[in-house]
Amino acid sequence: MASDFGKADVPTLFEESVEGRVGVSLFEEDENTDSLLENVVPQCFRRSLPLGLPELSELQVMRHFIRLSNRTLGVDTTFYPLGSCTMKYNPKVNELTAADERFLYTHPFQPQRTLQGILKICFELCQWLGELTGLRGVSLQPAAGAHGEFTALLIAKAYFRERGESQRTQVLVPDTAHGTNPASAARCGFVPVAIKSKNGKVDLDELQRHIGEKTACLMITNPNTLGLFEDAICEISHRVHEAGGLVYLDGANFNAMVGRVRPSDFGADLMHINLHKTFSVPHGSGGPGAGPICVREELAKYLPVPILSCRDGFYYLEYDRPHSVGRVRSFLGNIPNVVRAYTYIAQLGYEGLCEVSGFAVLHANYLLHLLSSSFDVPYGARCMHEFVIDGSRQKKFGVKALDIAKKLLDYGYHPPTTYFPLIVPEALMVEPTETENKETLESFANAMIEISNIAETHPEEITDAPRTTPVSRLDELSAARNPVVVWPNV
Repeated sequence: MASDFGKADVPTLFEESVEGRVGVSLFEEDENTDSLLENVVPQCFRRSLPLGLPELSELQVMRHFIRLSNRTLGVDTTFYPLGSCTMKYNPKVNELTAADERFLYTHPFQPQRTLQGILKICFELCQWLGELTGLRGVSLQPAAGAHGEFTALLIAKAYFRERGESQRTQVLVPDTAHGTNPASAARCGFVPVAIKSKNGKVDLDELQRHIGEKTACLMITNPNTLGLFEDAICEISHRVHEAGGLVYLDGANFNAMVGRVRPSDFGADLMHINLHKTFSVPHGSGGPGAGPICVREELAKYLPVPILSCRDGFYYLEYDRPHSVGRVRSFLGNIPNVVRAYTYIAQLGYEGLCEVSGFAVLHANYLLHLLSSSFDVPYGARCMHEFVIDGSRQKKFGVKALDIAKKLLDYGYHPPTTYFPLIVPEALMVEPTETENKETLESFANAMIEISNIAETHPEEITDAPRTTPVSRLDELSAARNPVVVWPNV
């Protein structure tokens, strides 16, 4: 069942380099070369030492990167069940739309009358996001989920500052929330306070013990990182509001309920949405992302400038917003990703979005059912769009969650998220997404079950995995602390 993924060695470009070999010539070298170069790159901007790049033909460069691309484990090549990240297939029509020259050959400094098409798309996307969330104040500026958290908390801070409630310095963060929440709170000058969960959900008694006059905001992920819907969310929101605080919804898991539940209806005051998760924008390696925020109307005056407005069919940017937290990103945001998300929503429509969330939940529950006999399920026999299994049963034989993840590479699958959330000791966080078919889910489940069986009989076959990749176990700690990102000769 194992694949031959990545067996062939690929030398570096520097190892392939041959002195004097070129792929392209910019100038014919003669007595006029220096004057030609001077017109393109003045002397003051030129290097005094050789650049030290490899010398290769165009064909060598092309084949090198094609070979490397064939090693990539991504949504276009294999099943990518990365829990909490929604690595689903991105329809190529969205890419074609974003690459349209009418979007490519524009500049944000153009007169607004020449950008009416782009501004209309941004304006309508804001309206759609406001409709789907019930939170009508929308900004497209934040560049990713954590940036959206940060921006929303800046708004919360401005809100309490104007109300003269400077004592509200605490942000409550359940231990089932996303890991960036405490960092975003601290970055905005708040004190994050951890709220312990009970049976995988917010413990109301524990929450009540921490709610008080210092409470500025509750940052809650719903569905949470265990893939469970907080069924007491209305009561949770009521208690926070009763104490004078705001409820911030981490919308990274919005794809589980888009079109079916409006966060405003269960008490959310602010939230961010990951366009690069819920609405098909490709992402990975930290970007490229887009994390718009949606807020209640009474908080809209604090949104970042500029604000998109429309008067008599003319779309324009409004800067005269004295209560705004200011600009948090250049221009309006990541416009290519806005166009992709707009295309996705326009193509699916409301009923299509409901199908997306429905199949996301269905697929996750089916896969959880297939795996539940071979792995421990610490919280809940049913889930929303993702679930967490516990590899503690396999650890008794010396096989950890990390080992299981590494072994999956030998089967040609990208591993799920490991060791998160922290409340599950050997966590494997799996999100199958709505774009996979039944056969793929069953094939992945069979691989996981086979790995579990091997762990009991021949654990050494798991602990020294992967065997089919160019390199096996790396010293990940040293790589993170002492990265080598430049070839020594450059």
